[in-house]
Amino acid sequence: MKGEKAIDPRTRKTKRAIRNAFAKLLAEKDVDRITIREIAELAEINRKTFYRYYGGIYQVVDEIEDEIVRALETVLKDVDLNEALKEPYLIFERLTAIINTDIDFYGYLLSMRKNVSLVSKVTAMMKEKTKQALIEQIDIDEHLADVILEYASAGMISVYQKWIISGRRDSIESISDIISLMSFQGITGVLERYRSDKPESARGG
Repeated sequence: MKGEKAIDPRTRKTKRAIRNAFAKLLAEKDVDRITIREIAELAEINRKTFYRYYGGIYQVVDEIEDEIVRALETVLKDVDLNEALKEPYLIFERLTAIINTDIDFYGYLLSMRKNVSLVSKVTAMMKEKTKQALIEQIDIDEHLADVILEYASAGMISVYQKWIISGRRDSIESISDIISLMSFQGITGVLERYRSDKPESARGG
């Protein structure tokens, strides 16, 4: 969030409760059917407290969008995509760290099935930012970048959604590792990693 470092812990805690309550409700119904009363009850605050921080529900939406995009921009700025092609977990390691900062909040966003408008909008912005970084760092045609990102983002979101819905049985680090390999090296990359990690006695050779 903008100015996050200047916000005192109590304010940060309250705003996190508000946005988590909103994300949880958004997973169940359309945004225009969510009321401030519902958010306040779920966040265990009163309406007056909500209005202390936000002018309305759509200001919460804007803040969520801005925060996610800024986080992605930070990741892309710090990662050399040419190096990421050789070691794909470099970029997903940072994405995993972001998700781990508030696993419940991102879990609500990723588990959305009925209402996907916010997720779709954020995904579109993420793809555009990533495409810009790709074109700047790697010699690649814009249309080809669009195809690659459409394929990779759809698969990545689907896997994270399944991970959330299944109760997070595996660690997010292991899931992110597999996604990173799939995104940059395909099925072959995953199978080669699996074979190299498998004990010699279990390879049948």
